[in-house]
Amino acid sequence: MLYRLIQKQLIPAPIEEVWPFFSRPENLKLITPPYMGFDILSEVPSVMEAGVIIEYIVRPLFGLPMRWVTEITHLYGPRQGEPPYFFVDEQRFGPYAFWHHRHEFHPVETGVLMTDQVHYKLPAGLIGRLVHPILIRPRLEEIFSYRRQKIEDIFGKSPLLSPESVKEGSAVK
Repeated sequence: MLYRLIQKQLIPAPIEEVWPFFSRPENLKLITPPYMGFDILSEVPSVMEAGVIIEYIVRPLFGLPMRWVTEITHLYGPRQGEPPYFFVDEQRFGPYAFWHHRHEFHPVETGVLMTDQVHYKLPAGLIGRLVHPILIRPRLEEIFSYRRQKIEDIFGKSPLLSPESVKEGSAVK
């Protein structure tokens, strides 16, 4: 089964500040919970570009280290034209059977509306489907909740959108 997680966050800062922060791979560690033990193993460019392969160590469950390799498959930023800007990271090797994460940045009157849309599939068939609602989905939501808070710490909090009003998630049939 293919699952989907959508998170939206209004960031009260201009795209000229938001995009450079999110287009630097090393900043991912700043918005990832410390218990994830997130470390980039590969060399990465100072600014993200399509085709970049990033190798990480993560500890998503029970503190067990796992290698995760993603590729930035698409990127549309200031060098390509006008907003909205976006990039896509796709898992090449790692804990999921499938992982596709699209990050979008839409300038709005009060800042930038950031939308994360993740499509993912778990390994292990029926076992994966059984642990999804009790272990995997709650952990993903916890990670994105932590991320939301860290982004507010960095850029400030926008009073216009609450997490409850913009969180979406479902299984894709």
